[in-house]
Amino acid sequence: MFPAPSIVYEPLPYDFECEENASKWKGLLVAALRKVQYQVHPNLVSNEVALEYVESQILRLLGMLCATQPHSVQDVEERVGRTFPHPIDKWAISDAQIAIERGKKKSDLVIPLDKFHTLLQKEVFGYKTDFQVSLYIVAVLEYISADILKLAGNYVKNIRHKEITCQDVKVAMCADKVLMDMFYQDEDVPLSIEEEPIARTSLTYEEVVKDLIHEEKQYVRELNMIRKVFREPFINHLPKNKNLDVLDVCVSDVFDFTVTLLGSLEDTIEMTEENHSPVLGSCFEELAEAAEFDVYERYTEEIFRPQWKETLLSLLQEPAALTTLQTAGQGFSLAVKYVFPKLLLGPIYHCFQYFDYIKLLMKLTPTVEDRESLEQADGLLRPLQVNLDRMCSGTLAKRKPGELSLRPHGRVSRQVALQKMNELQKTIDNWEGKDIGQCCSEFILDGILGKVSSARRVTERYVFLFDGLVILCKQNNRRTSVTGPVGEYRLKEKFLIRKIEILDREDTDELKNAFEIVPRDQPRIVLFAKTTEEKNNWMASLILLNTKGMLDRTLDSILLNEKKKHPLWLPPSDMYRFALEDAETNIVFEDKEATGGVPVIKGATLLKLVERLTYHMYADPMLVRTFLTTFRSFCQPQDLLNLLTERFEIPEPPPQPPEMADDDVDNSERENLKNSIREDLKRFRKEYSQPVQFRVLNVLRHWVDHHFYDFMRDPSLLQKLENFLETVKGKSMKKWVDSITKIVLRRKECAEEPREIMFGYERSPPPCEWHLTKKVEIGRAHV
Repeated sequence: MFPAPSIVYEPLPYDFECEENASKWKGLLVAALRKVQYQVHPNLVSNEVALEYVESQILRLLGMLCATQPHSVQDVEERVGRTFPHPIDKWAISDAQIAIERGKKKSDLVIPLDKFHTLLQKEVFGYKTDFQVSLYIVAVLEYISADILKLAGNYVKNIRHKEITCQDVKVAMCADKVLMDMFYQDEDVPLSIEEEPIARTSLTYEEVVKDLIHEEKQYVRELNMIRKVFREPFINHLPKNKNLDVLDVCVSDVFDFTVTLLGSLEDTIEMTEENHSPVLGSCFEELAEAAEFDVYERYTEEIFRPQWKETLLSLLQEPAALTTLQTAGQGFSLAVKYVFPKLLLGPIYHCFQYFDYIKLLMKLTPTVEDRESLEQADGLLRPLQVNLDRMCSGTLAKRKPGELSLRPHGRVSRQVALQKMNELQKTIDNWEGKDIGQCCSEFILDGILGKVSSARRVTERYVFLFDGLVILCKQNNRRTSVTGPVGEYRLKEKFLIRKIEILDREDTDELKNAFEIVPRDQPRIVLFAKTTEEKNNWMASLILLNTKGMLDRTLDSILLNEKKKHPLWLPPSDMYRFALEDAETNIVFEDKEATGGVPVIKGATLLKLVERLTYHMYADPMLVRTFLTTFRSFCQPQDLLNLLTERFEIPEPPPQPPEMADDDVDNSERENLKNSIREDLKRFRKEYSQPVQFRVLNVLRHWVDHHFYDFMRDPSLLQKLENFLETVKGKSMKKWVDSITKIVLRRKECAEEPREIMFGYERSPPPCEWHLTKKVEIGRAHV
């Protein structure tokens, strides 16, 4: 699947690894790689050893690019096209071409170009070369380094760590077929994954909340994979095909619902006071009362329509569809045939997971109010659960651990997989080579398959599938021998996933439900399942393992292109003062960032401080607490409230660009411009207006909760705040307005209650406290 062309590392006159040369290159890229890591994962950090390892791989790739002694940009581009797998070659070349167009002065590359160019000429090439050749090479290397660090960061986030280690980089690379083919095509990379004890025997409420948020973010990506990677190619290339209706399942409605739920959960967590548990029950209750969860019932009805799979197979035979699938890369057509239908079952499984989460949160929540909201949501969703159970009965099997999913497993699942791998290793006789745990990190599937030999003889094999290996065994009937106990299985064949290709076989009268495993350097193996469903499960898992790296990169590329096509469009600064760009004259940051990748402000104008208090890209609770404690030394409360209300009232950017008024624009172009503007405004409201307005309310909430004395001293300030809250519209915002209003009422009641003054005449005074200090002689006394 998406096979990589053979990469041959020709002998070089320049050896990057010899001691003399290595000292000249070592550490050259580490600082730049740290910046690249921050670009792809701003909330993580990388240790020095991890960056040095990535640097060694990038230098290895540099050796491959320079092996042909390139003299022009075209020479390097040809080398990339021949040696990089498709479509990663296309993306690397695209980045490099953009770098060439921008030139040295406008380049945003972080690898030091001048020093790199000098070393290439003096040490590697031995001849003068055009600066653009070095620029092109650096752009390619930076793209691949970002790819490696992004994969490693995704893995680290999944296991809930904050630091990328060298071992994390190796695990992420070994799990990715593309990178393994680029760097270790003919080598085996041992993984020394230490087995850790499963620390948590019982979950707390906070841990369940973190797991829920993590699951929802992974689920959003899974839905985007269905929408953007699998469905849209058909819609774009077969717009008039009547069979496209079958693909028009309401996955977009499910996606919108999921984004809404995730946003509500994250807003609630951000509003939660420090050292308090978030109250998530209201998020589920509100959506359940509005019957928003009913989208899953419509989705399930559409997925289980009898003609769905037949129509999908007929679409795959359309000439235009075949062309589209072929240009997407080898193996994508099989992914559409086998992986796509399995992924479409994911939302149904996920809906059942909501029911389980609600029950678990109900059991663990520490507050009565949250439990009541969760109980209400559970009751409202019970009819939906009954209907889904009825529709899925006999059709949807219970998902097993390791079954097909685009989501990588978490820390607990990984530990369980390591234990299972160690146990399985002990049951297999004749095992040779590295342990399973040294080349795999996840167990996927196991079961009995038939094998057809070259002589047409049929035998039975018990097959174990891991993320890095497929193992074929024969079951031992006898468990003991003259030499002692024997394993339950006897090893027959094993193959590295990255070194095999999976081919489908059409059913014949003699053989049904068959497929082929085609190793690079061994004879092909024909396997068959007992049923069509079993074959579909095996094919979906095998093909996903082979194509997941390319599918993820394709999705990342699509999402990035959408952002470039519809950039975040802000109103001009003369319309909205808070849209003024950062400059040295209005804001200065510390060199080091706070925990979580949030920049630390060293100094700023009042306008910029208010902007950062309510920044659209991230929350900064520490800044909010510090600012509300200290702002009175440079700003009056009335002025701050005026600035916050001004910040809340965000004007939309001008809706019509100048091109719309041009008479030369035809109707189709005019319609495309309107659609583009509509998408730009949609992104503006979602990614700028809503986060800013929510964070303005959050600042106001903290203000009245922790510094209500400002409002007690100045009744006009409180009146102005109440007048502003009455103008806030929108269901999602009203929820937080009500929260602020309740705090104001509570604070008023506390202020109006007379305080009882206690006099302690009848009690003895507290004992004197003595403090140690340096003895100072005062006359004849010592203090």
